[in-house]
Amino acid sequence: MTNSIQSQVLSIVADLENGARCESCTECGADLGKSSFCPECEAHNPDTLSGFDYIADVLDINWILNSNREFKGARILVAFGGPNIWIDTDKQTVEGTWWNESFTASYSKDEMDIEGACAEVFGC
Repeated sequence: MTNSIQSQVLSIVADLENGARCESCTECGADLGKSSFCPECEAHNPDTLSGFDYIADVLDINWILNSNREFKGARILVAFGGPNIWIDTDKQTVEGTWWNESFTASYSKDEMDIEGACAEVFGC
């Protein structure tokens, strides 16, 4: 297994458990990357993405339903084409695969409430 799959999966787990930060400055719009400090206007941007913000950019969502067709969870495709990475809110796992290699990690907190955002979108 390549460290790339593992590091990407673990990075997503860290975002889920700690909350992903906005990638642009809320004051001037400059690109922040993973930092919360803006080098352009020197503003501090502690804003964490909401679950709705996070799922706005996903590639696909597969709904996981119970036998009564009620929302149970979602599989969210966040990367595609090398590697493919899915967040499974029902199992609380992040799964990465590339060719015959795979890496799966569990998460215990959903700091952005991605599952709640998915439940609300499904209910619309």
